[in-house]
Amino acid sequence: MNSRNVLAIVAAILLLLLCWTGYKSYSLGGQVTKLKAENKSLTEKVGNLETLKIDLQTQVDSLESQYNVLNEENAALATTVEEEQTRVRRRNATIKKLKAAAAMQESTATDNANLQSQISALLAAKSQLEANINDLKTENSALREKLGIAEASLTRAKDDNAALDALNRTMQSEIANLTLSNFKATAFQVEVEKRRGEKVTSKSRRAKSIKAAFDLTNVPQKYQGVRPIYMVISDENSNPIYLENPIKATVRVNNSDSPIIAAEKKEINIKENQRLSFNHKLAKRLKKGYYRVIVYTDIGVLGASTIRLR
Repeated sequence: MNSRNVLAIVAAILLLLLCWTGYKSYSLGGQVTKLKAENKSLTEKVGNLETLKIDLQTQVDSLESQYNVLNEENAALATTVEEEQTRVRRRNATIKKLKAAAAMQESTATDNANLQSQISALLAAKSQLEANINDLKTENSALREKLGIAEASLTRAKDDNAALDALNRTMQSEIANLTLSNFKATAFQVEVEKRRGEKVTSKSRRAKSIKAAFDLTNVPQKYQGVRPIYMVISDENSNPIYLENPIKATVRVNNSDSPIIAAEKKEINIKENQRLSFNHKLAKRLKKGYYRVIVYTDIGVLGASTIRLR
């Protein structure tokens, strides 16, 4: 290769380097311009931030000053509040003492009024008790008289009951001789009623009906079957009471016929064990005295009982 070619190559290389250098310079110039613009913008922003910083610092200083003022005022107010609370406590204590003193005075006045009222009530109660004592003394005298009458009545009642028991024993002894040994009534009970189903009475003027009930137990087979049962009511002299519809019949007693006048009659199917009852409504008021209630069947006496009306 000759020197002319070498120079041409070197010149071409230099030209390329020059072009590249120019391009690079142009590119760097654009970047520098851009960086300058950005730097200018940042400088303006930094200036603005500095201004904002100064404003904020001014506001912080102002707030610190206000805070210090408020803190001093708060301390002063705290002292004032504590002093006021102390004064309020002292005032409340004084008011409490005054109220206690007033309540004590009022209580004392109330107690005095209550004592006077109680004294008046006690005096009135004393007068009432004295009057009651006098009334009780009068009642005691009357009760002693009534007690004497009651004791006399009780004595008479005991005597009457003894007489009734004696009469009943005598009658039961007589009935025992007339009843069959294995066909007779047990648990015989007679009651006198005011009205049908009402309470039992023993007073003749209130007697309205006579009720009799009894048991037939262990009745032998030969006595079982349908038989007439009669209830006879008579006075202590064996006289029948007044009957609107007297029932006349003849029964066999101790192998002999005996006429009776019955108040009630029932045809009963006699079984081995059963309880029977009669209820006779009185046609006329009975007089005071003893009365016999006797229950017959066609072959003898089943049982009897005595009652007393006063």
